[in-house]
Amino acid sequence: MKKGDRFAVLAYNAVEWMEIYAAAAKGGFICVPLMFRLAAAEMEYIINHCEAKVFIVQSGKDPVDGKEFPWINQVNGMKKNIPTVEKYVNFAVDSPSYDGYINYEEMLAKASPEEPATVVDADDPWVIMYTGGTTGRPKGVVKSHLNLFAQYFIMIYDHEFNYDDCNLLVMPCCHVNSLFYSFVATWVGGSVMCYNMVSFNPENLLKTFQDFKVTFTSLVPTHYIMMLALPDEVKAKYDLTSVKKLLISSAPARRDTKLGVLKMFPNSELNEAYGSTEAGIVTVLKPNEQLTKLGSCGREVIGTDYIKFYDEDGNLVTKPNEVGELYSRSPMLFEEYWKEPEKTMAAMKGEYFSAGDMGYRDEDGYIYLVDRKANMIISGGENIFPSEVENVVGGHEKVKDVAVIGVPHEKWGEQVTAIVVLHEGQTMAAEEVSAWCKGKIAGFKVPKNVIFIKDEEMPRSGAGKILHRILREKYGKWSDNA
Repeated sequence: MKKGDRFAVLAYNAVEWMEIYAAAAKGGFICVPLMFRLAAAEMEYIINHCEAKVFIVQSGKDPVDGKEFPWINQVNGMKKNIPTVEKYVNFAVDSPSYDGYINYEEMLAKASPEEPATVVDADDPWVIMYTGGTTGRPKGVVKSHLNLFAQYFIMIYDHEFNYDDCNLLVMPCCHVNSLFYSFVATWVGGSVMCYNMVSFNPENLLKTFQDFKVTFTSLVPTHYIMMLALPDEVKAKYDLTSVKKLLISSAPARRDTKLGVLKMFPNSELNEAYGSTEAGIVTVLKPNEQLTKLGSCGREVIGTDYIKFYDEDGNLVTKPNEVGELYSRSPMLFEEYWKEPEKTMAAMKGEYFSAGDMGYRDEDGYIYLVDRKANMIISGGENIFPSEVENVVGGHEKVKDVAVIGVPHEKWGEQVTAIVVLHEGQTMAAEEVSAWCKGKIAGFKVPKNVIFIKDEEMPRSGAGKILHRILREKYGKWSDNA
């Protein structure tokens, strides 16, 4: 490969991810991580769109259960549909060899120990991370060395990382969250652990914290909720005093969740962050603000310029507490969407970027998100942001998780529907949900339909975000509500 060539990577969490990202940086190559939860056709689209020349694939057996990883067989079935790929590489703990694949460890053993002669500039692309949109094909977010270097420096300063930190990467290493919190540790002489999260096991995670003296990790609210739901006698088995810093991101966290986390991790500070693959970290809610500014995602992180909000007519919002679309600018901001200049332009106002999130600034300068623009429900001419309803329904002690969508209605246009996951062993009637909401939110926001599903039926992204689009496709059609 030569400078600027793309290569794709398909793997669960493994230490090789760190080597691969670092190799891309040194050689001037562009790494294209693939989310392992994607279907084969979705992976094929990404590989063809970025024109990857090399495909690195995890092989061998899962050290946890001894089962063979599925990727070699899957990729073999994809080969005829990805003509740009010239070489296939496989890696594994036991380093097996496969026909048609270059063995990763053997390749490293034969490589020159000399530094590559390639000159890499700050503005050169380092990774292309494909993100799903509310509609259409995924977009390739191009992040340069400068974008990510800025991210690391800002996080080192803001979260006070140092040489004695041990960062545990629980989120998929193919996801931007783990990329954000990987090299921050190595740059200050700390340690990085890649948690083998094929399926999330909350007790095993607590054991990992204890056994390896983990000091930091970044999780989504669902992870924390699952740990908090463990029996008290299980939680009491583990010494969690090494954990000094925790981050909640990707979705708002409820008050009871935050209080539970602070109790479970007595030596830890809790930060809550808002950001995106494109923008990096945009805001942070600091530890001393967690309960005084509940519901806020904080204020601009260092390096992020003053956030702007624009109303639906494109006018700048100047008053506090007025909802608008959020735009941010910082050195962490992505370069472009790969080969899609029109979509890049559509997401920008000048040098400011929007991920499509709606929010407002209060009188004290704190930012609040109300929802994604694409998820907004319009019922009887009233705008309803699902997160408002989700926060109320989610406050019921029986509710483990909830997503709110709009479904077509002949009279009102759309009707509020809550899709609810209950804690294990709990039962609940739809009427209980409505009764719980009455008086807490406006009547037109109270769910008119309630659908109970199992936890594994709730569609999520690789980052743990609930995919409202999938729920609308499944439950939000006219035929479902005749």
